[in-house]
Amino acid sequence: MPRERLYLYDTTLRDGQQTQGVQFSAAEKAEIALMLDSLGVDYIEGGWPGANPTDSDFFAAAPPTRATMTAFGMTKRAGRSAQNDDVLAAVLDAGTPAVCIVGKTHPFHVREALGITLEENLENIRASVAHLVAQGREALFDAEHFFDGHAEDADYAIRCLRVALEAGARWLVLCDTNGGTLPDRVGQVTRAVIAAGIPGERLGIHTHDDTGNAVACTLAAVDAGARQIQGTLNGLGERCGNASLTTLIPTLLLKQPYASAYETGLTGLSEMTRISRRLDEILNRAPARAAPYVGTSAFAHKAGLHASAILKNPATYEHVEPAAVGNERVIPMSNQAGQSNLRARLADAGIEIARDDPALARILDLVKAREDQGYAYDGAQASFELLALAELGRMQQFFDVERYRVTVERRTNALGKRISVSEAVVVVEIGGERMLSVSESMDGEGQDRGPVNALWRALAKDLGPYQAAIDDMHLVDFRVRITGGGTDAATRVIIDSADGHGNRWSTVGVSPNIVDASFEALVDAIRWKLIRDGVGPA
Repeated sequence: MPRERLYLYDTTLRDGQQTQGVQFSAAEKAEIALMLDSLGVDYIEGGWPGANPTDSDFFAAAPPTRATMTAFGMTKRAGRSAQNDDVLAAVLDAGTPAVCIVGKTHPFHVREALGITLEENLENIRASVAHLVAQGREALFDAEHFFDGHAEDADYAIRCLRVALEAGARWLVLCDTNGGTLPDRVGQVTRAVIAAGIPGERLGIHTHDDTGNAVACTLAAVDAGARQIQGTLNGLGERCGNASLTTLIPTLLLKQPYASAYETGLTGLSEMTRISRRLDEILNRAPARAAPYVGTSAFAHKAGLHASAILKNPATYEHVEPAAVGNERVIPMSNQAGQSNLRARLADAGIEIARDDPALARILDLVKAREDQGYAYDGAQASFELLALAELGRMQQFFDVERYRVTVERRTNALGKRISVSEAVVVVEIGGERMLSVSESMDGEGQDRGPVNALWRALAKDLGPYQAAIDDMHLVDFRVRITGGGTDAATRVIIDSADGHGNRWSTVGVSPNIVDASFEALVDAIRWKLIRDGVGPA
């Protein structure tokens, strides 16, 4: 049987930008567009030209893509022609080969939000789509609130689709705009639309994750006959987000019946994890550890029983190969670990040790004792590897920290504004030579980044013969947790670091003093990178 074609439509650059706290620059949108193109999606929705300067700037200099670049807008307003609607004109002026316009299909919204008659709304849809087609553009119609509209008046909702289809729309996209429709209902309605005479090969699906079912709803629509999928990288989107293409793409390519039944243009599956994490770096946020396929915990096996089985055959506890999506298996160490976890973790780190080496038991006891003090090695693999190397007598010191000092000063700047400024002094010894570095916490925009930032900048400022090895290193996340309580309370700091090669690692520090805990994690981060990169001692 020939495989049917599924089309992937990404709306990260528009819907994703509606995520609370997300605001892309035009340059960032261009970078993301190229990342999406490398995945092989069919359409990239660049934004709403004319709605804001960033989107207009992006379309003015959009990068060339294999994917069809698409501008987004809305149907014309009542009381004017499509040719004289300035909003529709701005969308067309973007010059994209495809244009997606959103229109109402829910009678409640037509009456309450637009304040027009149902027939006027149908005419707005018809005239807008016809105008796009007359201008030589591929037209897509986003049927807003379609599932809610179908529940109120199925005939009218389908009439909206039919009008757009007859006017020349290539795609009719069923939108669960409020995100409250469940998968079974999505499947039922999609089948009903096809039974009413709307071809499935012209139908798309656009879901939101307000019930945690966006991916399931999307697959339900595909099962029912829809052939275009809309979504965003990492599930970005308003409120709870959109259907995550980061989950949908691997599912379509690796899981049955989709892998055998459908053909796509997707080519970059092995880059999925890297692209997902790069997007989070652009957003300056930590990746979701538990994200399917691409999360750092997606292939983490903490229980000793699981780790033992993984060593014999990874398929015992893994539904796909981690490398297929560019991810990797993690055997974390914790106070729940057994020797199976330990041997597997050491082997993954390239640390060779005999099966009967008594150091195994010592390392395991040390991990459990330190976690009792507040350390957490299941989330800080790099610190665990350093601990194991030290216990085995294989730890390279590279440098010794003689002392450090951090001061925090509250002062008035030249503009008369009260600000805090942190300054750090770090003294290290390398090969018998003492080196002193000083740095403050102010960034290029004059904002205070705090004492830990000052410490990091001082520590990484001048490490003599090791400086070149850490110049591409930067901190991407900083997490603090108070463990224990009362006089026994301690602070646990976990720091995520990354480098220019896309490597990412986590280190942990524990102390009653947050600065001391942070510094311990910072030192571990540098030492682990030097070891991982094979840098020899000075």
